[in-house]
Amino acid sequence: MSPTVDELRNEIREAVGRYERPVSTAFTKEALAAICEAVGYDIDTDRLPSKPQMRAGILWKIGERDDDDPADAEQPFRKDELEAIATALSDE
Repeated sequence: MSPTVDELRNEIREAVGRYERPVSTAFTKEALAAICEAVGYDIDTDRLPSKPQMRAGILWKIGERDDDDPADAEQPFRKDELEAIATALSDE
């Protein structure tokens, strides 16, 4: 049986040194920033970019998107995107 969206989010959180969440919740800006660092997407950590910018950058760096256009990442990650991120983090 494949992991749930919540399980995937927590797996990703733990892979980047964040803590597991007991309830279903999207990534915070800080968690997205940690994922950006883990996949090599450079961001200004003094003033974090928008969530869509960081989501787009993460997907771009792991090969799921052709660019880091935030207009393509307005919504939280879908399950297939979470699976791709988890795989990319486990390969590192």
